[in-house]
Amino acid sequence: MSEFFITFLAVALAELGDKTQLSIFVLSSKTKHHLQLLLGVTLAFLIVDGTAILLGTWVTTVVPMTILKTVSGIIFIAFGLFILFFSKDDEEDTTINRNAFQAGFFLIFISEWGDKTQIASGLLATRYGLLPVLIGTMAALIAVSLIAIYLGKFASKKLDKRLISKVAGTLFILIGLSFFFFN
Repeated sequence: MSEFFITFLAVALAELGDKTQLSIFVLSSKTKHHLQLLLGVTLAFLIVDGTAILLGTWVTTVVPMTILKTVSGIIFIAFGLFILFFSKDDEEDTTINRNAFQAGFFLIFISEWGDKTQIASGLLATRYGLLPVLIGTMAALIAVSLIAIYLGKFASKKLDKRLISKVAGTLFILIGLSFFFFN
């Protein structure tokens, strides 16, 4: 049982305020389909972190980190540009709103490869075993994702939609650029 709690705490603390949670926050402020968004990010986390747990850090040795970071950066920048220039102010007309599951899945699936929590989960699995680490990791990622979704939903009700779009687009672009300039 302590393996679960150690994993849960390590992953939850590492993810709080991470680019992943900021992305989920932004996506949740742009959609009314919060359950679909949660299911999409959960499936992506399960695949990415589940792979890391099963294979340890092997994935990041097969695919060079520079490629993972470059692809992630480009996708974040593309999302940001889309939100800034192609997203409509009417919430019902946005692509993100209509495809919350796909938007959440795709963004998390691409950006989590090589992330610190993915690597930490893989390393924890080598010490504590697959099942407690998988359950602890998924519980932590779902918990912090729920927080991000709730905060995004709350913000979308309190703030001007155009302001949210400008901030969201800018945030995605800055996060994307961070892949190129920061480790």
